[in-house]
Amino acid sequence: MVDIRDMEMLIALAQHQHFSLAADQCGVSQPAFSARIRKIESDLGLSIVRRGNKFQDFTREGELLLKWSRKILADVQGMHQDLEIAKGQLRGKLVIGAVPTSLPFVAGAAADLRDEYPDLMVEIHSMSSQQIAKGLNDFRLDAGIIYVGADVGLNAALEPLYDEQYFLTAPKGMVDPERHEITWDEAAKLPLCLLTRNMRNRQIIDAAFQSIGAAPEPVAETSGFTAAVSLVARGAVATITPKSIAQSMFSHADVVHLPLVGPRLSHSIGLAVQEHDPALPALDALRRVIKASI
Repeated sequence: MVDIRDMEMLIALAQHQHFSLAADQCGVSQPAFSARIRKIESDLGLSIVRRGNKFQDFTREGELLLKWSRKILADVQGMHQDLEIAKGQLRGKLVIGAVPTSLPFVAGAAADLRDEYPDLMVEIHSMSSQQIAKGLNDFRLDAGIIYVGADVGLNAALEPLYDEQYFLTAPKGMVDPERHEITWDEAAKLPLCLLTRNMRNRQIIDAAFQSIGAAPEPVAETSGFTAAVSLVARGAVATITPKSIAQSMFSHADVVHLPLVGPRLSHSIGLAVQEHDPALPALDALRRVIKASI
């Protein structure tokens, strides 16, 4: 039978994609680790990993076993958290995947959660909507902050949280700092840095431009806003962000934030979780601090 230790080893192997690194994480030698994996295969009567000179991938059966292992270990973690809550404490780890535009919101929620439960570790990953859906479906994530309505194959409960509104952020020398708003058509004519096309935020922005017949040609693309912040700060580009990003990441005086109009758009951001019965205490705590903040 596969036990908890076996499951932990499988998850370590999935994380590192390397036998030696996974063995180090599990505190055993590489030969002992490999022997344990082979014993799992022998006990189950099937192959769960593809091997060459090194680890290649999990087989279809291995992926199925990995998914169940993650689910079972999530339930084990929930059990331990429930027992800790009974003592007035909450320990363990909560893993959240968040679309890049929601990171300031998620960071605020994590800070509130840590204020209440200082022994709880919160792990935040900046991910696309597709990656978040896959992570939730595979039980690699406990929660996701994701666009509502995104067609990404999500098999989890989704609860709307807030609406994202869009701003142009630009160096003062690029637009008139006395203006109070700017149109999408005007923004299309500026040198823009946008998220890459696989990101839901970029798809929403592209659809907004297409709706008015505009076809901007971005001078830079990025998978996160850090590079965009640096480029805007140097006066090289403008970018389009939700209001929360504009206010939290672009605070220096030489930048202006203008609401985008014609059309004025908003899109809903939601909390996605895999339902547990009983509920994972850390997820209940996350829901509570999020609701208190909106």
